[in-house]
Amino acid sequence: MHSSDKLWSEPIDPTKEHPAEGVALLRAFCREQAATLYEAIRNVEAHSPFRQMVVPGGHTMSVAMTNTGTFGWTTDRTGYRYTTDDPETGSPWPIMAAPLLSLARSAAAEGGFADFLPNSCLINRYSVGARLSLHQDKNEQDYTHPIVSVSLGLPATFLLGTLRRTETPRRIRIEHGDVLVWGGPARLIFHGVAPIAAGHHPLTGAFRINLTFRRVAVSG
Repeated sequence: MHSSDKLWSEPIDPTKEHPAEGVALLRAFCREQAATLYEAIRNVEAHSPFRQMVVPGGHTMSVAMTNTGTFGWTTDRTGYRYTTDDPETGSPWPIMAAPLLSLARSAAAEGGFADFLPNSCLINRYSVGARLSLHQDKNEQDYTHPIVSVSLGLPATFLLGTLRRTETPRRIRIEHGDVLVWGGPARLIFHGVAPIAAGHHPLTGAFRINLTFRRVAVSG
């Protein structure tokens, strides 16, 4: 059996799909909450604006990012890391609003991961043509907690890989209000986002917004 065959399984109902072992796709899970979530995102942006970060190799990311929660993910020429303060403002990252925290916890539970308590949320803003190359979420250090990924606005093609970068990822169309949850045997899968196609969404305009909730290990 090909190693990736062990991950794939069939959806169990029309609104919850299981494209891989340890992965749940919750269709339209937060569509009705989208306006409230977007307002919370705008409040974060007012204190910690979106910015296009630079990776250690010197490349500027096409996706603009900001954070909310106790820890925020950042990157520059010195490496990838989590910080308690926004490097651009010198102030703590904005507190995670109750609607965001509630959504993350309920989605995780629906995806099979009870008692998830995120302390970090990376917010990505994709303009037309922006993409995210295949990568693993591994700076959190504790992999016992899932990743919860929320999509708002323009649709996207999510690249769902396996534990090996060399294997061809599965392409999954993600719509406004969909939530992906992955953990357990899938916690360190490679994943990414194909270039965003041109379009306009009533809530987000010419952008796709993605919220990625994580539980970051507290050092010390």
